Amino acid sequence: MAWLPLGLMAEIVSATDSRITFVGRAIENNGSLTFDFPATYFRVAFTGKSLSMRVTDTKRDFYAVWIDCPTSAEPTRVVEVKGCDTIVQLVLPKDLKISKKKEHQVVVQKRTEAGCGKTTVYEFITDGKFVQAQPLKEHQIEFIGDSYTCGYGVEAPSRRDPFTDETENASRTYASIVSRYFDADYMAIAHSGRGICRNAGSNIPWEVMTDIYQYTIDRDSTSRWNVAQSDFDPDITVIYLGTNDFSSSMMPDYTKFRNGYMRLLGYVKENYGEEHPVLCVASKSNEYQFRYVRDVVNNCGLKNVYYLGYSSMLHHSTDEDLGAGWHPNYNGQQKIAYAIIPYIATITGWGLQDVPVK
Repeated sequence: MAWLPLGLMAEIVSATDSRITFVGRAIENNGSLTFDFPATYFRVAFTGKSLSMRVTDTKRDFYAVWIDCPTSAEPTRVVEVKGCDTIVQLVLPKDLKISKKKEHQVVVQKRTEAGCGKTTVYEFITDGKFVQAQPLKEHQIEFIGDSYTCGYGVEAPSRRDPFTDETENASRTYASIVSRYFDADYMAIAHSGRGICRNAGSNIPWEVMTDIYQYTIDRDSTSRWNVAQSDFDPDITVIYLGTNDFSSSMMPDYTKFRNGYMRLLGYVKENYGEEHPVLCVASKSNEYQFRYVRDVVNNCGLKNVYYLGYSSMLHHSTDEDLGAGWHPNYNGQQKIAYAIIPYIATITGWGLQDVPVK
């Protein structure tokens, strides 16, 4: 037995307990889970009046918490995670005053990307009892992307504002919005500034997303991802990359771009099979980017690979649609989601739902 910070006797379970649902890539070690990709999340269910987690973070990350409500762009609370072997309170008695449920459902999601820190969750603690959380949903989506998929600066009030960790929010990205629309679980393998064959402002093909996609821990080439060890089995993969390849008024060599994209498609197909559908999205950053992506898709020789290209009219280049560093804010991210949803609906056969896109 152990004691909660509130002084109440606690039940403690490891992060890998079968009653807890984890969605993301992680390294398991004696019941703990270590991870750093954005949007990684837990679902935890319990009876009682409080919930905490014992955690270590290499830097300073932020987590969104939803208590007895569906995930959305507005969490119940946001908690900061930093330091070594600390107890972070996720649910307090006051959070449950309006709820008459005996069982409480909680989702805890990493808002920030790997550059903000790497988290190890050891245990969850409650003054009540843990019960079975909702398992993986019927629909599952994998996203491979850059800062747009991370939610870089999505909560900043102006496109001229500098990026801060507090303004990054994975739950306000097009990936989260699309997943909520289809009531799907999702995994985001994303890193700001990374591209297909080169990164933002660089001609050096070092640690591009084509490489990072193979890892369990971002930028750790020793942590090779083993898809066979994961219960997550996506119905579709969405690749939203290329903006950084075309950054700084540079256009990448087509052969290098094609080879990098083909390598990434090969990894996805190796993970999920030849029939697995992949939607390749080209952003509005450069009209040639769409030509590059379209040519790769049309000539890749692989089954079920599709392309989608945006024009400059996708969203406004003003504060109406942009956050920090000229990245899309929540409004801009919604517009991206609106464009992607029909493609996923058609490719997967899920169809369009009569629900809001939020």
